[in-house]
Amino acid sequence: MDELADLTERLVSIPSHEDETAAGDAIEEWLRAETDATVERDDAGNVLAFAGATDDPDAASLALVGHHDVVPPAPEQTAGEGLAGEYVVERRDGRIYGRGTADMKGSVAAAMLAFRDATPPAGRELVFASFVGEEVGGEGARHAIDAGFAPDRAVVAEGSTDYSKPGVTDVVVAHRGRRGSRLVAHGEAAHASEPEAGENAIYRACDAVDGVRGLDAPEATVLGNDVSGSLAVTIVDGGETWNVIPERCEATVDERTVPGDRADLAGVADATPGVELVVDQDLPPMACGDAAFADAALDIARAVHDERDLDAPEHVTKPHATDAGWLAEAGTDCLVCGASEPGEAHTDTESASLEALDRCRRIYAGIAEREL
Repeated sequence: MDELADLTERLVSIPSHEDETAAGDAIEEWLRAETDATVERDDAGNVLAFAGATDDPDAASLALVGHHDVVPPAPEQTAGEGLAGEYVVERRDGRIYGRGTADMKGSVAAAMLAFRDATPPAGRELVFASFVGEEVGGEGARHAIDAGFAPDRAVVAEGSTDYSKPGVTDVVVAHRGRRGSRLVAHGEAAHASEPEAGENAIYRACDAVDGVRGLDAPEATVLGNDVSGSLAVTIVDGGETWNVIPERCEATVDERTVPGDRADLAGVADATPGVELVVDQDLPPMACGDAAFADAALDIARAVHDERDLDAPEHVTKPHATDAGWLAEAGTDCLVCGASEPGEAHTDTESASLEALDRCRRIYAGIAEREL
């Protein structure tokens, strides 16, 4: 537990909201010093390590995956002027406080230790990956995938603690994605005293918004677990002055997608004259397609909890997009399991439980050593 806490504090103390280089350096140096793995640093700054059956082209691969970038800290989470100094890290009451403890350097530390200590079964390649750019759309994961990163299975160390009940670390078998779109309405300007001389883009946008209100939110079922998406218009922006018929209006739509289903926004645009759909962001959802992998991971998680006389974890779904979505889209069967609890990530008082971090370390090692 002390080694895990010390490594977490070391990683958390390194600023990585604008430049992930130093945090990646620390992870790379540790892996080179503590393991016999083949360690690589790609052009994006991702840190990758390979152990086990690395010379067997037919070996199945299992990856423990995290990211070492963080969102900007609050002023009180830094030791220097503004956001320039080291991050403040504090250990108290069984928790570590600081930017990135929950999301997700604590779980990265747990994965590093599990990667070092686990003995994978014969015929398995064990991989560790810590990506950059997760907080800005999965830039590091996408770079690695484009360069050929394609493990058969992966455990992504995003938060899954306290999902089914307090004090447990669950196993996520699916999560939602996020599509950010704009319904852009085009009209024709005219003087407002002669509205019939133009074509009001706001009216067209309102028609499109009514179309969105008539759509059902996407839904799916993954390994017996229901995943419900959502759909909402969040911004309407149109018009320039009080006496001109507007020639342009945009309605921003936030959609939480689910595996295999999404709202028919293109149909709304096609059915509304003068309206086009523009997609600004499309973070993919994730669904684990390997029931045996999901069941084995849950068995291991339950054994870890049972040893501590804790309630049993469950298969759950997660509302947030993660790098697991990009990996799943590329063909990797993914699960999500990590120490972060709901409401901890990205907060001014962000923290992670040492007990949960240790559970994760043991779960990761157990999965790495399990015949799947």
